[in-house]
Amino acid sequence: MAKAAPAKKAPAHAFAKTLKSFSTASGKEGLFYSLPQLGKQLGVDVSRLPVSIRVVLESVLRNCDGKKVTKEHVEQLIHWKPVADRVDEIPFVVARVVLQDFTGVPLLADLAAMRNVAETMGKNPKTIEPLVPVDLVVDHSVMIDHYGSKKALDLNMKLEFERNQERYEFMKWGMQAFDTFGVVPPGFGIVHQVNLEYLARGVHKAAAARGTPAVHYPDTLVGTDSHTTMINGIGVVGWGVGGIEAEAGMLGQPVYFLTPDVVGFELTGKLREGVTATDLVLTVTEILRKHKVVGKFVEFFGEGTRTLALPDRATIANMAPEYGATMGFFPVDEKTVEYFKGTGRSKAEIEAFEAYFKAQKMYGVPGAGEIDYTSVVSLDLSTVAPSLAGPKRPQDRIELGSLASTFSELFSKPTANNGFNQPAEKLGQAFTAADGTVIHNGDVLIAAITSCTNTSNPGVLLAAGLVAKKAVEAGLKVAPHIKTSLAPGSRIVTEYLEKAGLLPYLEKLGFNVAAYGCTTCIGNAGDLTPEINEVIQKNDLVCAAVLSGNRNFEARIHPNLKANFLASPPLVVAYAIAGNVTKDLMTQPVGKGKKGKDVYLGDIWPTSDEIYALMKHAMNAKAFKANYDKVKNDPGKLWEKVKGVAGQVYTWPKSTYIAQPPFFEGFTMEPAVTESGVKGAKIMALFGDSITTDHISPAGAIKVGTPGGQFLNDNGVQKADFNSYGSRRGNHEVMMRGTFANVRVKNLMIPPKEDGSREEGGLTLLQPSGEKAFIYDAAMQYIAAGTPTVIFAGEEYGTGSSRDWAAKGTQLLGIKAVVARSFERIHRSNLVGMGVLPLQFKGEDSWETLGLTGSETIDVVLGAEIKPQSDATLVITGADGTSRKVTVTLRIDTAIEVDYYKHGGILPFVLRQLLAA
Repeated sequence: MAKAAPAKKAPAHAFAKTLKSFSTASGKEGLFYSLPQLGKQLGVDVSRLPVSIRVVLESVLRNCDGKKVTKEHVEQLIHWKPVADRVDEIPFVVARVVLQDFTGVPLLADLAAMRNVAETMGKNPKTIEPLVPVDLVVDHSVMIDHYGSKKALDLNMKLEFERNQERYEFMKWGMQAFDTFGVVPPGFGIVHQVNLEYLARGVHKAAAARGTPAVHYPDTLVGTDSHTTMINGIGVVGWGVGGIEAEAGMLGQPVYFLTPDVVGFELTGKLREGVTATDLVLTVTEILRKHKVVGKFVEFFGEGTRTLALPDRATIANMAPEYGATMGFFPVDEKTVEYFKGTGRSKAEIEAFEAYFKAQKMYGVPGAGEIDYTSVVSLDLSTVAPSLAGPKRPQDRIELGSLASTFSELFSKPTANNGFNQPAEKLGQAFTAADGTVIHNGDVLIAAITSCTNTSNPGVLLAAGLVAKKAVEAGLKVAPHIKTSLAPGSRIVTEYLEKAGLLPYLEKLGFNVAAYGCTTCIGNAGDLTPEINEVIQKNDLVCAAVLSGNRNFEARIHPNLKANFLASPPLVVAYAIAGNVTKDLMTQPVGKGKKGKDVYLGDIWPTSDEIYALMKHAMNAKAFKANYDKVKNDPGKLWEKVKGVAGQVYTWPKSTYIAQPPFFEGFTMEPAVTESGVKGAKIMALFGDSITTDHISPAGAIKVGTPGGQFLNDNGVQKADFNSYGSRRGNHEVMMRGTFANVRVKNLMIPPKEDGSREEGGLTLLQPSGEKAFIYDAAMQYIAAGTPTVIFAGEEYGTGSSRDWAAKGTQLLGIKAVVARSFERIHRSNLVGMGVLPLQFKGEDSWETLGLTGSETIDVVLGAEIKPQSDATLVITGADGTSRKVTVTLRIDTAIEVDYYKHGGILPFVLRQLLAA
């Protein structure tokens, strides 16, 4: 773990009388800022406030220094009302920051570049130093090249280190250059599970300094992965932010956000026999997407919530990005304390944790009517049915019995209706690959037990092992051409699967441990065989992946697999055996077993009692402690061999992985005076709804013949060594070439084909010639001509992972504004953080209703003074010279974001503050 930064002397506290003491079970005393006392002082019943709001309030109270956090901020938040105009800005100082390596490496590159600026300006480079502990977990770099064998794990890790040597050397530099920066090396697990099992402390104790007492305070954080919210399952307030925002938080800036609505989610009843936590989370995701919770906190309460095991809570919290909420929060109770005991936390820590939350009167899951929520949603757990979600979005839930019919319908439906636009008669046809493998539409070609959501949950993993055991005993097999993999969230999983005697059965079906990391869910599934790729592409087949992940956006899992279904780990095993999603597993056999006997899903599905009997293997405190002690004591030979550059300032050795970012070129202590708004812009793209950060940000494999591939070719990199865009996030030259380069993105500027279908890939029409070009190539021509560009889009622009490169790439391509029907939370703030204007249509307006074709010229006129969420004007001039005006909302949401925009982005703003200090 990273070392805590030293505390600094603070002025007198505005609410000094709220500093109280509490006692642990062993009689140890601790100091804390008391919310009940604050409530008494200000005449507010804090027990009616949502628990999540109270945790944020504690941070605002404790950090009230009269500068960044004022007395007024405390008073505003304690007077939170369930329904109100959300105009108050909360400065939230977090206890720590967590990074994964895809987002962490560019963030480290930005910090390194800031140190270069400091040195150039004659300042001490150590001025640039994280002020809160930062932990980077290396979990996104491993790919499933090898699978289905006992050697898969070692072979994949060796390849990972070969491919990522330069990145890992850079991380090693960061570890020695920054005092508060720690790294969990590759091979330990997924960032969220490592966070849950190891990094999360429950409560922290500040170091005493002159003028500041040693106070206890709850664990809070932001992380550079949208699924940081998994930590909400243990009562920790935290969420995913872009690397841009995390950087500011690391360097002493509060995380600013508008006072949120808090949706109470009441769970009642109990899950039925055979229903999994995955089925529950897919149901919750569907309900909350319909309830429209983007930008809101969701807090779970009620009798049903109390019955949920901690891993089930973490599974639901994890998928907050899929339902769109900032958080999916579960209060601390005895189940949380049990989990801390079972995962090897120390007795002193656990006692302090329990006593602290009891002293704050925040212990226990609230019952119905105890808290004032903005709105309440409820679900009877007994109504949840076995489900999958897909084929393109996590919120599109399908009950297990309807999957076959739904896929068959979507096969022939037009693309506009979420379909695949294929002739119905093609569905049942067989196609033979060059190696003799027979492939059908609907065939499952990737079956992966992967991702933070489910590989942290012993209930569903033991269930998968039991399905495998029963299937093997019944004589069922998995076809050899199906790419099967098991990528647990932590090494502990392998340990308990072995102890329960289930791992050999999973291995017999091809589910060998292939990696400890985030794999298939982020596009690290590795490739299919050339023969299978060829038969899919040649015949335009709609084949499937079934994975226990939380993301299934287009082209994310594999560029050639068009149908991707999220499912519980035991269902992943079942569909690997079934081999095709047109098989109805509720009525048809999963497969033929011994002596040709039909075997049905009910024959191999485990009972709750069978799962429960094996649970004792999953929570072994000694095993957890021994495992995580190795982070420092035994990180592995491959990691120990990595040597980085030494010194406080990075020297940027030549690399196609790491390059000095251009965001501080021409940096001056005063921001350059530029006219606000945009003048004479051309349209780069017209997009539809649900454009995800996967569509925008470079993700997945780098293809030959694309601008990104061409750049690597020109720099002597062979195709075999291209690696993924994610691994090259530390090099802006690669990343800007891959922005908007997704193989499935559709720029609707390009007219439809004769059959009504749309051309896919990162293309645009250069104006005024109308010539087709890659978006990157067009952007370079516009920049050379001094012409700004803008993008238009529909609903939910920027859904998905917290990819800062979706905003950084947008900025480097010269795009000055994005005008959309609505924005996803993280991407909107990232755009502002990079100095790009997010603008939102009003009412029913859209680029379609305005009849835009892409040939128009756009001006964006802001008011004389930029104000948060004020009106702005689009001046649209047609090719014939006629112009009209449309009023839109400026989605710079807070006062601090106005400052960020005026400074050209959050990074120059923070750097100026640090250097001035």
